[in-house]
Amino acid sequence: MNIPSELKYTKDHEWIKIDGDIATVGITDFAQSELGDIVYVEVETVGEELEQEEVFGTVEAVKTVSDLFLPLTGEITEFNETLEDDPELVNNDPYGEGWMVKIKFSEASQVEDLLSADDYKNLIGA
Repeated sequence: MNIPSELKYTKDHEWIKIDGDIATVGITDFAQSELGDIVYVEVETVGEELEQEEVFGTVEAVKTVSDLFLPLTGEITEFNETLEDDPELVNNDPYGEGWMVKIKFSEASQVEDLLSADDYKNLIGA
C-alpha cells in the first residue's frame, strides 16, 4: 500500500498536496483499490467556492459510485480533464497523473486538522 509521507490525508480517503495556497486533491491508493476499476470521474464544481467536507464530485467504479469530499474550504480552480478520457489513471497512478482537482484554499488552519501519513496508516490498519 503506497502512502506517501509528504502528503496529507482525510478520513474519507482523499490525499492533499499543499503548494502555497493551492491544494491538489485525489483519492488514495487504498481508496482506488477498494473501489476497483474506475470508469468515470465527474467534477462539475470548477469555479465554485465550497466548504470543507462538501461533495465536490463523484468517482464511479464498475460496482459502485462514491462521493468525493472537499478536504479544505476554498475554490475549485482546476479539474484534471485527462480523467475524462482516461479515468483508469486514478487506479494506475493515484498520487500522480490520477489527481482530480486543484483548490485555492482559504482557511490555512484547516490543513493542521488533516491526517499525516502515519495517522492515515493507522486509520486503514496498514
